[in-house]
Amino acid sequence: MCQSCIPRIPENMEKAGLFAQQMITMLNHGALVPMISIGHQTKLFDIMDTLDWSTSVEIAECANLNERYVREWLGAMASGRIVEYNPKANTYYLPPENAIFLTRKSNEKNMSSVASLITVWAGVEEKVTRCFKNGGGVPYSEYNGFHEAMGDLSAANVGKNLTEIILPENQSLFDRLENGISILDIGCGDGQVLLALAQYFPKSKFYGIDLCDAPIKSAQNKARIRCLNNITFKQEDLLAYSPTNKYDLITAFDVIHDLAFPDKVLQLVNNWLNDDGTFLMMDINASSHLENNLENPFAPFLYTASTLHCMTVSLAQGGMGLGTVWGKEKAVEMLKEAGFSNTQVQNFEHDLFNNYYFSSK
Repeated sequence: MCQSCIPRIPENMEKAGLFAQQMITMLNHGALVPMISIGHQTKLFDIMDTLDWSTSVEIAECANLNERYVREWLGAMASGRIVEYNPKANTYYLPPENAIFLTRKSNEKNMSSVASLITVWAGVEEKVTRCFKNGGGVPYSEYNGFHEAMGDLSAANVGKNLTEIILPENQSLFDRLENGISILDIGCGDGQVLLALAQYFPKSKFYGIDLCDAPIKSAQNKARIRCLNNITFKQEDLLAYSPTNKYDLITAFDVIHDLAFPDKVLQLVNNWLNDDGTFLMMDINASSHLENNLENPFAPFLYTASTLHCMTVSLAQGGMGLGTVWGKEKAVEMLKEAGFSNTQVQNFEHDLFNNYYFSSK
């Protein structure tokens, strides 16, 4: 064993004890994540938000779920201080102050959908661990449930905020959308964001493309159900995509950093735009430099997301592996290198998690 590999004995046992407590807290909180995801998927949080103090039997009946599982889930929620528990009456209660961050009634604040995303990433932990030894990456096809979880998150983060807050900041673009223009969304997933736009701006034409077949089929089905005739979804490889006409607006929501070759895609986006067109890119609000992210409250989550998903899906395609935390500095630099002469970076109070880049030629 080399000298540097000999385990060191801690000199400050008080510091060691504090870290042990930190580890216990992390393990408990980490264990709650899949339970929160279950609460989101089964709509238990939504059900409890409509109830007063209730027994596990009453909650299970309202949710049409198995009582034994609901009771054990409630044990995790009560000990995790997510729901309140009355031991005398054996009843449970979800405080409205907690419900606002757990239920679908407040989509933009609903963090339970993020918990579902983490459980998807956990499903590929073993495969990512092998990449630490062998290099390469884990392809999109290994992420069961990713597009559904990401669709929920996109709807929560963007959703109606796009038409009510974000786009109105650019009044001329908003007016053009109302009058009718051509829009392309790259990496559209299951299309929830684009479907909302198509419904809000019926005079405009919307096109959504994604590398994966399953979310495209889901998006096409959603468009049929809503009887939207101004929207088209198609499975496409961005690097091979060749549009017949140029677009007035191209959007990319939390997509660019996942791509194999984001530099090439950004150049193509510039080519696909009309001369007076706009590229709207939503991406993570972080710095390209680790030292600037240490106080970012989302930093551990972001670097984990990158390791377990964003970086590895890019590397699986032989790509750059840009990663989730490519940061604002790198994003502005790459947009400029792709031919965009003007980029305005905006933040919005409802979504401190992301930056919004408005770029033009």
